[in-house]
Amino acid sequence: MTKHLKCHPGVGPKVTGIALVADDNFSARYDLDRIKGIFSRPQHKLAGQSYKDRILVLNTAKGGVASAWMLHEMAARDIVPKAILFNQANTILVQGAALADIAMCDRFEDGDITQLVTTGQQLEIDPEAGIVRIIGD
Repeated sequence: MTKHLKCHPGVGPKVTGIALVADDNFSARYDLDRIKGIFSRPQHKLAGQSYKDRILVLNTAKGGVASAWMLHEMAARDIVPKAILFNQANTILVQGAALADIAMCDRFEDGDITQLVTTGQQLEIDPEAGIVRIIGD
């Protein structure tokens, strides 16, 4: 069975991958070890977990221009999530995702995305259509 979640149209390519979920915020600058590809801030709910090739599902984006260009730098080294889903993104991080060619969507009609998806679920994301599919749920 596939469940469809509707969101605001996003940016980036269509992707399929495994979700990594936390009811926490996201800063590429302060939360990540961008060399090792893990969440490194000890207070973050995903501390120690790899974000490489995962679909991150988080509450909101923190930070500004530095976080946006860091997404591009992460993509250049191929240590990057496949996509990021937020309850609420900020425009600067959306621009960074577009530059890095990372799928990003936010503002889900069905409620809090960190409660609608669980870690380990397979997701298919179509940013242009504003659709996230939970596969096999």
